[in-house]
Amino acid sequence: MNFGINLSFAVKRWVEPEVWAELVSRQLGLRLVQFTYDLLDPWWPATARNAMAARVRRAAADFGIEIESAFSGLANYCFDGLLHPEAEGRSVSFEWWKRAFDVAADVGAKASGGPLGGMSATDAADPQRRAQRYRNLLDAVEELTGAARQSGLERLQVECTPLAREIPYTVEQSKKFLGDLEGRCAVPVTLLVDVGHALYQPLYGPQARMPAWLNGLGRSIGAFHLQNTDFQSDSHWGWPDRRGLFDVANFAREVNAAGLDDIPAFLEIIYPFELVDEAVLSNITSSVQHCRRKYAKQEVEDQQPA
Repeated sequence: MNFGINLSFAVKRWVEPEVWAELVSRQLGLRLVQFTYDLLDPWWPATARNAMAARVRRAAADFGIEIESAFSGLANYCFDGLLHPEAEGRSVSFEWWKRAFDVAADVGAKASGGPLGGMSATDAADPQRRAQRYRNLLDAVEELTGAARQSGLERLQVECTPLAREIPYTVEQSKKFLGDLEGRCAVPVTLLVDVGHALYQPLYGPQARMPAWLNGLGRSIGAFHLQNTDFQSDSHWGWPDRRGLFDVANFAREVNAAGLDDIPAFLEIIYPFELVDEAVLSNITSSVQHCRRKYAKQEVEDQQPA
């Protein structure tokens, strides 16, 4: 199984590239990473941004780490993005994405992605406005794939979210979204499926199961996010956590059964900023060990934080 980690756990803690790279390689025993723009904001001035991206790329190479993709992170998710109700807001988001593609290429990633945006409650409640925002989104994604190719990326990765004002948020809407983009894109658009999103029961009901996503979307899936969840929130907890109910081993069996075992899966744990560093390091270490055993089927010795 193709298992790695999203660097969300390192935000505001192990920010220096050499520090997180050594931690990922030597403490966690991983070689596959999904970079987060929370560590390097695409809005920063180009000269500083380029120098910092080069440092990221060198650190990854020095520790034998592959940066498979770069992802939007928490900061960008706070905004309405490409579904902003105002044209100016959508234009700003479009520019952010183009800059993000440059950052992704500079750190050595093959792809960039994240959630595309969210509609305002007003737009979502109006059928005509909702339809117009969807058309705007398709046009923006088409143009962005051209920008991604120009930056040297291989694909655009769109995350499915558990919010009905965002696109896409269901299996059927995901299929329609990709179908409506067919023949329009300069690089492939693939989907990232987060297990905590897909199994969010307040939206999808108590019978929500991963095979519906795996079998429904198949090879349209370009990556997974793993997290521990109670199915009642977008928890992003690790292991162990007495609140969490997600069975990683069962998910591995479902992924295998769907023939998607080659698709990269990134552990994405998001910790409170105020949580002490020692607790975060202990939990991210035990979480990686748990997923390496249960998902990647690796023999792993228990390791205490350095």
